Amino acid sequence: MSDAQQKDDLAVACAKALYQRDVATQHLGIQILATKAGFSEAKMTVQDFMLQGHNTCHGGYMFTLADSAFAFACNTYNKPTVALGCSIDYIAPAFAGDELIARCTEKSRGGRTGNYDVEIHNQEGQLIAIFHGKSYQVKGEILPLKTGEES
Repeated sequence: MSDAQQKDDLAVACAKALYQRDVATQHLGIQILATKAGFSEAKMTVQDFMLQGHNTCHGGYMFTLADSAFAFACNTYNKPTVALGCSIDYIAPAFAGDELIARCTEKSRGGRTGNYDVEIHNQEGQLIAIFHGKSYQVKGEILPLKTGEES
């Protein structure tokens, strides 16, 4: 098995472990579509309870979708990583029934920090929001290491 495939397999295992513990992400119906080292893709359907006073998706739900994709991407190395800071720009509204896809890509990673960009598109491919997250690695591991492995 190639080194790249091993890293991607580890990424998938980390995402599965985190998703099982992530009650908020599950509660909103967010699904992980893809994961590999430094990358994730997640999907959420805009539900009626997610609409705000203008009858469009509340920005907090879109932020949560982006933040979940960010979390799954920055935790792909079996090193627990949390958000140090995040921002989002809303480009277009999302409506009830829209399928939103958040794609998170690692832009840099070194020491204990990393930078990640997330784009949210709807089912028609329209750009809905752009999110940037900065990560910080904390102590520990997501998955228990097998004997003889190093973190």
